Amino acid sequence: METGMERQLEIYRKGLFGMPEPFPVDYMELESRAHEVLKPTAFDYVAGGAGFETTMDANLNAFDAYWLVPRMLRNVAVRDRSIQLFGHTYPAPIMVAPIGVQGIIHPDGELATARACAKLGIPMVLSTVSSYSIEHVAEVMGDAPRWFQLYHPRDPELALSFIQRAEQAGYQALVLTLDTHMLAWRPRDLTHAYLPFMQGDGLANYFSDPVFRRGLSAPPEEDPGSAVMHFAQLFGNSSLTWEDVARLKVNTRLPIVLKGILHPDDARQAVAVGVDGIIVSNHGGRQVDGAIPALSALPTVVEAVEGRIPVLFDSGIRGGSDALKALALGATAVFLGRPVMWALAIDGEQGVHTYLRNFLADFDLVLGLTGCASVREVTRDLIQPARTA
Repeated sequence: METGMERQLEIYRKGLFGMPEPFPVDYMELESRAHEVLKPTAFDYVAGGAGFETTMDANLNAFDAYWLVPRMLRNVAVRDRSIQLFGHTYPAPIMVAPIGVQGIIHPDGELATARACAKLGIPMVLSTVSSYSIEHVAEVMGDAPRWFQLYHPRDPELALSFIQRAEQAGYQALVLTLDTHMLAWRPRDLTHAYLPFMQGDGLANYFSDPVFRRGLSAPPEEDPGSAVMHFAQLFGNSSLTWEDVARLKVNTRLPIVLKGILHPDDARQAVAVGVDGIIVSNHGGRQVDGAIPALSALPTVVEAVEGRIPVLFDSGIRGGSDALKALALGATAVFLGRPVMWALAIDGEQGVHTYLRNFLADFDLVLGLTGCASVREVTRDLIQPARTA
């Protein structure tokens, strides 16, 4: 994997020949360019959050509560960004979060994101509500690492079918999202009266599933409207409990990672039922407005787990220093969400590939500049609380 300096020099060399980098290297420009090319419904579906979007904004502002404290005169000429997780080696503590309905962002949707991730060895987490099927995404990724995210439906047989398909298609872990058993009040989407699932978008895994299709009077190809209504009856499971998570463990050989943990008692319960990892996340501020920022919840969750299982982090990562702060607070790896979608909107597969290269370069440079030769040297003493007058 290229270093941050190598990526920088590539951009500077292009500038010498009058070919400045056309792809945004600044996050605000990245989002702005995506806004220009996307339909308002699609942009707001990704950009928006629940309620007044206070938690969505707080996710970003939470990083300002900590300062990095760089260390000097350490040999960081060679930097090791790799991590070990669930028996696999990944090139960096960076993953692409489960983001559904990518077909509304770009025609190639998840296939484009998957190909870009595969080129870099960055794990992609495929959403249950994807525009392309579990098998199709696996096919384009080849041997590259991938995880599958499950929105547990009301039908346990359908849930098991999704899991078995993911196992057979070579996915390396199962991410069970806990915080979206029903959809929050999202004013942007309600203003547009737009929910992509109601138009059949993001339902490739359902429409291709034998258990789902058995519940239809006609195939989705013949009667898509009835198939959408059947999906609406099955999506989300507000009766799911810790006992269901324990039962899920006996139905899969994949590591189970719970996404959406914010309270330390829930983290302890996750350990007690024997899951393999947790993801501290508030769904990017899309579910409970006024919920604690994910980064603010991270230290207490890490403390509660006591190192027994890995803690990963999602919600609000925008730059390399953000990732480093999350790692310093105890995260094993972090997930990238909305920025990947903006890159996809701008230039499809190439856009995602370029964005990930840039993010990895930024992270590599921050890692070295803070005096760390590997991610294992990123510890709590690398940061301190930001104190205001």
